[in-house]
Amino acid sequence: MKVKIRKTDQVEVISGRSDDKGKRGEVIKVLPEEERIVVQGINMRTKHQRQVQTQGRTVNPGKVRFEAPISISNVMIVCKKCNKLTRVSLVRENGVTKRICKQCGALLDE
Repeated sequence: MKVKIRKTDQVEVISGRSDDKGKRGEVIKVLPEEERIVVQGINMRTKHQRQVQTQGRTVNPGKVRFEAPISISNVMIVCKKCNKLTRVSLVRENGVTKRICKQCGALLDE
């Protein structure tokens, strides 16, 4: 499936966990094979890390907070121009694919 969301896009969570619903954040990583994305400050998880020594270095123990991936279907892109949630249309011009906001018609690839 063609992924219309890219790294550094601003997105808003529209479904999923109730404490993340309605939050906006920037896309950190896109995982197209799994149809998932990682959004900054969304879907935070805690991992308990124990002290490990590898190759002469020691990893400090403690709680590590990180963003877990969420499904692409649970987010919508926020248009930079009209600041609304929007779907994306793809338009080809001179062999180059451009993403366009369905609400206001602005280019999203700027």
